[in-house]
This record gives sequence, structure tokens and C-alpha cells, in this order.
Amino acid sequence: METLLLLPLSQSEIDNRPANWIERVFAGEILTANPPVPGNELVERVLRGGYPEAVARPSAKRRITWARQYIDAIIQRDVRDIAEIDKLDQLPRFLRALAQTAGQMCNYAQLGSQVGLDGKTVSRYIGVFEQMYLLKRINVWARNRLKRVVKTPKLQFIDSGLLAMLMDVTVKEAQMDKSRYGHVLESFVFGELLKHTTTADDDYRLLYYRDADKFEVDIVIENTAGQLVGVEVKASATVKDRDLRGLKKLANLAGNQFSAGVLLYDGDETMPLGNKLWAAPLSSLWGS
Repeated sequence: METLLLLPLSQSEIDNRPANWIERVFAGEILTANPPVPGNELVERVLRGGYPEAVARPSAKRRITWARQYIDAIIQRDVRDIAEIDKLDQLPRFLRALAQTAGQMCNYAQLGSQVGLDGKTVSRYIGVFEQMYLLKRINVWARNRLKRVVKTPKLQFIDSGLLAMLMDVTVKEAQMDKSRYGHVLESFVFGELLKHTTTADDDYRLLYYRDADKFEVDIVIENTAGQLVGVEVKASATVKDRDLRGLKKLANLAGNQFSAGVLLYDGDETMPLGNKLWAAPLSSLWGS
């Protein structure tokens, strides 16, 4: 038996572009954003997400209404089928609390206590949300594979549209303040890369990197040979040297295993930055 995982639509599927970003970057090529999708148009794509029902709705208001009702239906119907949970009213509050920590290091037991849940219940609820394909636990990259398992995982939401609804991030807010939108954008990139792993010929694993000195890389892609591509996500249209700190640290640590580091930003140019590092438009993810 083979189970097929049907994730929300990728931007490549929506735009009918078959190229696989992960396969190309491991082959030494970054897809061309054609045309680039910066600024407000990118924000709208990120907040729309990839569920076919959301993509088909013409206005942000209707998409938000659908997303709320989808979450309600999952909790009231599907969760009841797969888990014996008495207090279903606790789930929406905890899911919204998790949404505020998307893509960040977090003590989830401590977060649970803030909404009246103990550590065992928190772990169980997160497992239920994973079974519902709402979010995914991401392990840290480390040379020692045991450390990957025992270190605190990050949570990434699979669909940026659902995350934006849970965080109450609107197009207007995202255009004015990039701070909270940045977490939604990182989940958007994670979701796109996750979809590309399912259509690629090789087997790829998505991880993250963070060390004791707080050097970090948002997403680390590892192939079966142990080669790595680091991906850093930035919501602004400028690239500064400090944005590359995590990628440079990962490159030094990984040595010959490091294939490339890509800073995805809200611009329209692909630029070589030396030492296997690149800056590329976010819309290169569904480029040609």
C-alpha cells in the first residue's frame, strides 16, 4: 500500500509551472522569477495560501470566512473521530496560541500552561494537529543525529492562509508592519518547499539550524547524500550582510556538505553573494 499525501496547492501548481525549486538548487541553478512577484501582490499570495477552496474565493473576506469554518469543522468533526478529547473548546484557544509562535523556538508546555493545559495534554494536542495536517514539527540540523531528535523542534504551519487567519494578519497590516507578517511568510516558504519535496525524484528532509550563540537558518534542506542547502527568508526588499550570518555559520560547520545558501527576499534580482551564497526573489520558488 502507498499513501499519497495531498497538500494544499503550491504556487507552481496554481501558475502551472512544473519546475522543482529544490531539485534545481541542488543542481546548482536557481529558478528565474518570471515575472517577479514583489510587494503587495506577494503579500496577497502569502495570505491567500494554497487550499483550492480559498484560492477560488475572490475576496479576502470570503477566504477568511472559509478558513475559520474549515478550522471549526476539523475540530468539531475530524478531531472527535481520531482522538478521545472531552474538552474540544480548549483546542481553538491552544491552536491560536501556537499560531503566535509559528517558526520560533518555544517552550510549548509553558505555552500550554498559559491556556490551562498540562505538558502531557499539550504534546497530545500538537500530535492531533499534526494528524490533521495543520502543522508539522521540524527537527534541528546537527551533525550528531541523536541531537536532531532530542533538541526542541520548531512548529511550522503547513498553510500560510490558515496561519494568517489564526494570527489575524491582514493585507493592510502586512503592508504597514512586516514583523508578524514575517512569521507567516516563513511558513509560506516552508509550505512551498514541503510541497516540492513530495514531487522531487530524490528524498529531501526539511530541518532548521540554531546554535547556542543564536546563529540560525530558517530552513535547512538535506538530501539523501547529506548535502545541504540553507534557506533564509526575509520580508524586505533589501539585503544586508547581517542577513547572511546564519548561512555563513552553517556553511563553515557543514564544510563540503554545504551545496548553497539562498536568501529569499522581496526583491526582483538574483544576485551571487560569494562562497556559494545567493540572494533570490521569493517568487523564484515558482519560477521557470
